[in-house]
Amino acid sequence: MPHSVSHFFAYVSRLRWIKRWGLMRNAIEENVATHSWEVATLAHALALIRNRHFGGQVNADRIAAAALYHDATEVITGDMPTPVKYHSRVMREAFGDIEHKAEAELLALLPEDLRDDFSPYLRESRLPAEDRELIKAADRLSAWLKCRAEIRAGNKEFEPAENQIRARLEEDGLREVAYFMEVFAPSYEQPLDNLLGR
Repeated sequence: MPHSVSHFFAYVSRLRWIKRWGLMRNAIEENVATHSWEVATLAHALALIRNRHFGGQVNADRIAAAALYHDATEVITGDMPTPVKYHSRVMREAFGDIEHKAEAELLALLPEDLRDDFSPYLRESRLPAEDRELIKAADRLSAWLKCRAEIRAGNKEFEPAENQIRARLEEDGLREVAYFMEVFAPSYEQPLDNLLGR
């Protein structure tokens, strides 16, 4: 029996054309697809660190898959700058409503028999709270790493954001984030030859 054509993945693949940090001058452009991949790898790492070092029992693979889709709705909404998104309670609620409608619109693009399978990944609220916490931490960590890269490239415009995001990461107090910052983050400051041991 032939299956009907779904535009879901063709549509989501357009995340590569959506630029992030739209209100800031960028030395290094970043798109939503690249950011999503980085958040997925960071969330996976944080989950494994939690399980290995801090007695966690989270599903690292599920967390990585969910993180890949954590900004998928931006193919519809675009990348809303954080200062705009969180400007007021009214703005947060309005944007939350828009995101929920975008989630439903994306799910409707999938073949009906796959919608339940994708629903937890596209509707983040359906994930366990612990998964959401680690994905949010990975999202912040990715933003902090972006700020550090911009500062290293001489872009001082990212200094206030770097300070705010680092303070928020510390305030959140997640031990796996502290571990990542100690063990992995320093290498991001190194040139390629140092990473290769030359």
